[in-house]
Formats: sequence, structure tokens, C-alpha cells
Amino acid sequence: MLMFEKVNPAHPDKVADRIAGAVVDIAYETQIDPKVAVEVLIGHGVCHIIAETSAQLNKRKIVAAVRRIAGNMDVDLVVVPQDAHLANNQKDAIRCGDNGIFKGMPVTEEQKKLCGIARAIYAFHRADGKYILNGDRLIICQSNANSDELRSIFPGAEVNPLGDWTGGYNVDTGATNRKLGSDMADSVTGGGLHGKDLSKADVSVNIYAWLKAQETGKPVEFCCAIGDETIGSIPYEEIVETARAYIKSVGGLCERCLAKGLIVPGYIVHHKCYLTPENINDPDVSLNWSNLEYLCQECHNQEHFKDEYQKRYKLDEYGRVIIG
Repeated sequence: MLMFEKVNPAHPDKVADRIAGAVVDIAYETQIDPKVAVEVLIGHGVCHIIAETSAQLNKRKIVAAVRRIAGNMDVDLVVVPQDAHLANNQKDAIRCGDNGIFKGMPVTEEQKKLCGIARAIYAFHRADGKYILNGDRLIICQSNANSDELRSIFPGAEVNPLGDWTGGYNVDTGATNRKLGSDMADSVTGGGLHGKDLSKADVSVNIYAWLKAQETGKPVEFCCAIGDETIGSIPYEEIVETARAYIKSVGGLCERCLAKGLIVPGYIVHHKCYLTPENINDPDVSLNWSNLEYLCQECHNQEHFKDEYQKRYKLDEYGRVIIG
């Protein structure tokens, strides 16, 4: 795929995705492995949210999340219980939560390049923007920015073809899962990632397929039916846990500290099954997300130098180092 479009986190559709994700996070705060599906429509001073969930959602937390992400606006919230028939599907086992077809594709150099351009622009212009790369043709549409300045940084790019502009959700509406091409590039199939818990195949199987494609360098395809306990020969529970581990890792926090209620930035990826000369070239060990854990420096050192740590340091009840 030579053509690729990327939008930044301030695009109205991505703001809707971020709010949907925040509602899912709130559900996970109140219940272990909740079932939740969230749709968000935002624009012109109002954020509409519909959530189907097994969790008891705190409206004040949701309103606070909306205003943290999108600013001061009215929040129209509807929360309904998950359908009983769907709930029974997950009652005594971790099963696939929906039908679906899924494709993971290796990320191309063009896609990496455009993602880098989008990140570079967003570092200085944290407002609605979208970007296209088609071979050598680069199109930059960036709101609330000086077009001539961007042209000087990206010579040859087509910058704001209609001139300087003001975007955002007060000009355009945003809705959940409308920018899947930006999120998933060639891996787009039927379902969207945002606003759903990990039991949903749209989340876990999409992530699993994408990871396997990066690991193998080849396209990966899956299909599933609601209620499946395996996809191919892979237990659905393994797929869910792999997706969970990946999401935690990109969150940037130490997983062990987070489990203790501590917010500590991660530093290094730890292999639960230690790497050895015999297994380092085995992707099921070295690249398998279920074998990876994102840790801070202290937790990583504590894991690998347990005896030395016990001799030289004391540890408090949370496993944090006390010198002396």
C-alpha cells in the first residue's frame, strides 16, 4: 500500500475514540474484566455517549474524562446493561465476543514515514490535523498553523490547499471508529478497535493479528464466530492475554507497579521466560507478547538480581528499593 492517511489525536474522530477509551478504562476500574461497548458522537459543544456494559459506571468520572480530553462541554450519557444473551456467552469461560474477519499486515516504510511526520507536526501544533502520503506526494492539512512555516519545514509538500483553517470538534463532528485506516493501515477489516473491552474480537484478535504480522513479516488472517473458545488452534484466552499485555506496554507504565496501585514509568521490556542462547532466535519466546512484561528499572533489577538486591537493599511492602 503506497497510499496512507494519518490523522492526529486532536482530529474530532480521534477525540471521540479517546473518550470511548476513557469510558472503557473507567469500567475496568470498577470491575475485573468488564463487558463494555461504547459509542461516542462529539461536536459543537456536546458529547453524546451510549455505553452498554456490565459495570457500574460513575457519571462524574465520565464527565471529568470528557472535559479533560475535549474541554468544557455538555455530556449526554446513556448507560444500559449488556444484553443478557451476550453476557451468558462469557459466563463460565473466555470466549470470542463477536463474529469477525481479521487481517494483520506488516507496517510499510511509507506508513512509518508518515507516522513520523504526523508526530513531528503534532509536537508543535496540537490541533486537528490530517496527512496523506502517496508515493512522493505529501499532503499536509494542519489547522491553527502557519502554512508558509510548514512549507519551509516540508519542501515540496502540499500544505493546506485551501489556505489556513480552523478545525476541531466545534467545526466538524467526530464519531467512534471512523478513522480505522489511520489506526490500522492495511490491516483494516470489519470491526473497530475503540470503545470495547478485551473480550471483543474487534480488539483482541485485531491486535493479535497485527502483532503476528510484525513478528513474521507476512500477512496474517483469522476469522471467528461468537462463542468460539479457539481461533484456529489458538485458545481465545491466550489471544486476549496477548492483547492485554500489548496494551499495557504501550501505556508506558511499569506493569508490576501498576498492579500495586503505583504509577511508575516503564523503562525496559522483560522476558518472563528468560532469553538464552538456545531460545533467543525463537519468536515464540523472544517476540511473543504473552512472554513480555514492561517494567521500571527497579522492578527489572529486582527480577534479575534478586540475591544481590536482598544483600544490598531493603524493600518496602510494594517491592520498591529502600537504600541502607
